[in-house]
Amino acid sequence: MYREIFVPVDNSSPSDWAVDRAIELCRKSDGHITGNHVYAARLHDVRFRQLETGLPARFQTPDEIKKQRKIHDKLIEKGLQLIADSFLDQLGKRCEAAGVRLTRQLLEGINYEEIVNEVNRGAGRLPGLIGFDADHAAGYDGGEKTRSDVKVGENGRLLAEDEDTAARLAGSSGRQYDLLAIGAHGLGRQPYSQLGGVVSRVLRGIEKDVLLVRDARPFAGGRFLVCVDGSSYGYRAMRLALELAEAFGGSLFVCSAFDVEYHHVVFHNIKDVLSYQASKVFKFEEQEELHNNIIDKGLLKLCQANLKRAEVMAQEFPGVPLKTQILVGKPFQVIMQWAEEIKPSLLVLARHGAHRIEGTDLGSQAENLVRLMPCNVLLAGTGGVKPEDIPWIEEDGVAGLPWAPEAEVRILRVPPFAQGIARRAVEEYVLEQTNGEPSTVTNRWLDEAIRKLLPTHMQLIMGIGTAEEIVLAEVKAQEQMKATKVQGRDSDPQPLTPEVEVKCPVTGAVSRRARTAADPIVWTEEAWQRLQFVPLIARPLARNTVERFARGHDIWRVSTRVMDENKQAMIAADEFDVDTMMVMFQELRAKQIRAEAEGRDALSPEMRAFIEEAKAQGVTRCPIRDIEAQMGQCPVDLKAISPSEAKAAMERLLAERAATGD
Repeated sequence: MYREIFVPVDNSSPSDWAVDRAIELCRKSDGHITGNHVYAARLHDVRFRQLETGLPARFQTPDEIKKQRKIHDKLIEKGLQLIADSFLDQLGKRCEAAGVRLTRQLLEGINYEEIVNEVNRGAGRLPGLIGFDADHAAGYDGGEKTRSDVKVGENGRLLAEDEDTAARLAGSSGRQYDLLAIGAHGLGRQPYSQLGGVVSRVLRGIEKDVLLVRDARPFAGGRFLVCVDGSSYGYRAMRLALELAEAFGGSLFVCSAFDVEYHHVVFHNIKDVLSYQASKVFKFEEQEELHNNIIDKGLLKLCQANLKRAEVMAQEFPGVPLKTQILVGKPFQVIMQWAEEIKPSLLVLARHGAHRIEGTDLGSQAENLVRLMPCNVLLAGTGGVKPEDIPWIEEDGVAGLPWAPEAEVRILRVPPFAQGIARRAVEEYVLEQTNGEPSTVTNRWLDEAIRKLLPTHMQLIMGIGTAEEIVLAEVKAQEQMKATKVQGRDSDPQPLTPEVEVKCPVTGAVSRRARTAADPIVWTEEAWQRLQFVPLIARPLARNTVERFARGHDIWRVSTRVMDENKQAMIAADEFDVDTMMVMFQELRAKQIRAEAEGRDALSPEMRAFIEEAKAQGVTRCPIRDIEAQMGQCPVDLKAISPSEAKAAMERLLAERAATGD
């Protein structure tokens, strides 16, 4: 429970509600409140200088201007301190009535900046108090350092005092806080604003827990809603919610959400723009089945496990009524919809989720919810969160099926973020086929599962197929890679004006001209060597992806630095685009049909020897298969004409397709 609570006040209704919630918490924990108000004397000082040109002529002399600045600075600061002290007086009366300890605090500077510095590190700028008596000043942070009151001369005019800038500050509090309780809006609230300007900035900078107060509903007997996503951040929020529900006699609603609609929308969008032929190549029905059988079911099981872990945590709080719910859809959207149904008085939410990227200050789902939720929100900070804080459940100790070494090597090709789901999907397939009898996952089982569950291009990357087909795919990839231009090294300086060499086709004379967007991308030796680590079948797409990235960023030379900047493009190298797949399929089909029409073998003796060697090494099957089954779609009836006629017909067909770009 929270014991050190920081509460900024400005006499607005949300500020008053934040004070109420802080007092409610402190009465349960014997906690302490630091009541704060930030004023910006420096801002008024700058504005006064901007207005000096409008002063009467008698005040325009350098000495008089200097004098007026000194008077104004201290007078304005004293006035701001008096206003802030009045705000804190109201807080003091309420804390005294509730029996809660209070320390008053003024900070001088930009409001959100000082609040962030104070809450995170106790490093806000404490001003020296002007004209406060010793007893009153003793209730303030830094109250031991006071400044003399504004002085009046014998002529009744204010005196200009020289004050050292450092003497105007009383240092910093050095206090460590557990919680910031702040109103969602201030005095300047507008009808359409979702959050106040100060709050929206503070939320991004605070590392501690933040209670965002929108209404007057108390914690006592409340309905608390908490969201878990399987991350340690989410389970810290779960523990906070349980502690609050137990302390205040509230009930707890726990949800876990996953979004399947996005995948379906993407599939239908792509399916609408691809040609019929391309749709058949990519087997979109199989792709959708993959998502339905693996992704959707896998995400559902993750959510079920998330809630089961939450129930395990709740066993430590037997007096807290608990209800769990799986929500399907965009997380913030479905959480908002469920909140409309259950009417929570408090949403407890982690600042980040399982997909946190280092350097971000607020997750996208959390940001949407703190802006849109109509109730109070407790945003759990990141301090002290550890991965091992995720509760253990029985399923965590259940061992999967044993894997044969050769199958284990192949499943490790799956990207790490999807490896768990892929492994579980294969094991479920094996159990399904063996009627639940445990069995070892061998290459045979893996091949069957992949053919059933994975789309065609992923089968190719996984190395399933006949040796002939794999070799033909690799030969095609080698041909495509020959067009890559490799020149220079990473360390070579880049010219101010990139140029290319051109050769006259008539005279053979070589000259230089400025590069254009149509000129090929150049790869450095180091980048080219790194590209060789990509599997040969996927290498052309990896190159094309990186080059598209380079062109999109006006980069003409691919170095290892460019490749590092384009890691996501390199990761995408195991996904074939339509052009690559169509070219590969059409050329393979054409070569085999030509060979059969001429009554000869489609492969050279050298290629046949290479294939036999591959077979001896255990290479099996590939998705570029069943050419005969597709011959029925060919417009030429190869069985009704002679080989020479078939050859001529196929050459005409290929020429027509080449002319039309098909």
